[in-house]
Amino acid sequence: MIEPRPLVALIHAVPSGARIAQQTFARAFPEARLWNVLDDRLLDDARDAGGLTGSLRRRMLRLIGHVMDAGAQGLLLTCSSYGEVVDTARTLWDAPILKSDEAMFKAALAGPYDRIAVAASTPPAVPAAVAQLEALVPLVRGGRPLQITTVLSEAAARATGPAATADRLADALRAGGGDSAQAVLLAQYSLTPARDALAELMGLPVLDGAGAAARELRALLLGERAASEAAVS
Repeated sequence: MIEPRPLVALIHAVPSGARIAQQTFARAFPEARLWNVLDDRLLDDARDAGGLTGSLRRRMLRLIGHVMDAGAQGLLLTCSSYGEVVDTARTLWDAPILKSDEAMFKAALAGPYDRIAVAASTPPAVPAAVAQLEALVPLVRGGRPLQITTVLSEAAARATGPAATADRLADALRAGGGDSAQAVLLAQYSLTPARDALAELMGLPVLDGAGAAARELRALLLGERAASEAAVS
């Protein structure tokens, strides 16, 4: 039986992802008791190795096993680079285990959008996001057509503050054809603080991974209670 305040573990590769996920869960899933686990060498070691090695996959599985064995009732990996390890973890543990942006992608694909833009500020985030989206299309979308526009703004990574980040992302979206999209997906947790400002600038819905994951875990762990509250709101 799930407790009224379920224990949700968040495994992070960078401190900024941890901060943003905590802030987002406080708004979208306030009932959760959060357990943050940070290994700030995960990304550097993957880059040095040229990708995920067997050793790195086992390392992430050990981190997942650590929180599951200690009673976590749900888990979110906030680092997209290790998302493929989730597929293995789901065969080992029954609790909900989410990839960083999986809930956002599913929400976008199930929504009324035929044209979406994926915005990022670091080059590796773009192909990773597109690969996940394309893998989910046949599972979520069926035969509905989908046009994906990808936009990279490395200037957004250098911007200071949400407003400046949103400005740089909006510039890149307009220049790259993203302004014809019906929704914008943020491919990194680090861009989440700019979501509302970007939505206002573009006049479009902007989806973020952390918020979508928090809402999905809340629905999975609180079930009917979460559904009834959403219906009332």
